[in-house]
Amino acid sequence: MEFGDWLCREVVKAVPHRHVVLSIPKILRRYFLYDRKLLSGLSRCGWESLKEFYTAGVCDLKAIPGAVIAIQTFGDFPDRFHPHLHILVSDGCFHKSGMFSVFPAVDTNAIEQIFRYKVLKMLLSKGKITQDMIMLLDKWRHTGFNVFAGKRILPRQEKSMENLAGYIIRASFSQERMTYHREKGQVEYQSKDGSQVKTFDALEWLAAMCSHVPNKGEQMARYYGYYSNVARGKRKKTGDDDNIPCILEPELSDQEFRRNWARLIQKIYEVDPLVCPKCSGEMRVIAFIEDKDVIKKILQHLGLWDVKRKPRPVAHGPPIDIFPAYEDPPGPSADDYISDPQYPADAYF
Repeated sequence: MEFGDWLCREVVKAVPHRHVVLSIPKILRRYFLYDRKLLSGLSRCGWESLKEFYTAGVCDLKAIPGAVIAIQTFGDFPDRFHPHLHILVSDGCFHKSGMFSVFPAVDTNAIEQIFRYKVLKMLLSKGKITQDMIMLLDKWRHTGFNVFAGKRILPRQEKSMENLAGYIIRASFSQERMTYHREKGQVEYQSKDGSQVKTFDALEWLAAMCSHVPNKGEQMARYYGYYSNVARGKRKKTGDDDNIPCILEPELSDQEFRRNWARLIQKIYEVDPLVCPKCSGEMRVIAFIEDKDVIKKILQHLGLWDVKRKPRPVAHGPPIDIFPAYEDPPGPSADDYISDPQYPADAYF
């Protein structure tokens, strides 16, 4: 509660915000377990992905969003090392003129592809993975990376902001879900939804806890862009930190902006997704098919409807009962129907 109150008073501004969660595949998590210094690189990859995505949606290239990123390494059970990022990001960009441009829409598919590219490039530069590993990941039907974007939080929803701030820095385990049996030397831990209970020996429990303890001087909450320590310090020196930004409505509609994802992918990967792979001619969007029956008929005709595949991993947001900004639980993403495009492995060099 103290952190949430301080964050809302001293760091974030009275502009719309959004809760974003970025997660990585299980096959890559072990590198972060044995080298915790990579977690700072993961945080930087998350920030750069959001910065490039949000900056591409406004006309001012010098405009910048603000973000608070909390690095978490735990999942539902503490024995699972699950590095991921909880991000409180301004839903738009701040201009040097004092204006704030609200972002038209969030395309989680575009953010996922940018984040995937940057994480793999970072691990490759650190010598953790090889080009063969990237080629293997390129063959996956699902990338293993996942992006969750919550609903827009308006400036008047101060309680929701404080609740979210407390949620992203929560502890690695819940004492209410833990039962210690002293006579047996065992710990029982219940899952968040109460459907599972795991039993740990006392030493196994302590070992699981130790894997989430930060190293000395390691920062698990980081501030970027307009909310960085440097930016806030400069504004305090000039006396501009208390100014309330003038909010500008987005110039594009949600539908118009979603069509611009191709331009963003071309900028990041230097590959134009609207160029026909057969004739190299320019393709154009004819229509958006949203009717489920029509989609099923098309996929059945192509022989793709009955393809067996594992369900797409889901990045979970905060529990609905403690976070009033979400009136309804997030529904299935449209990304479930989109296969991952293939990009050459040498693009990461």
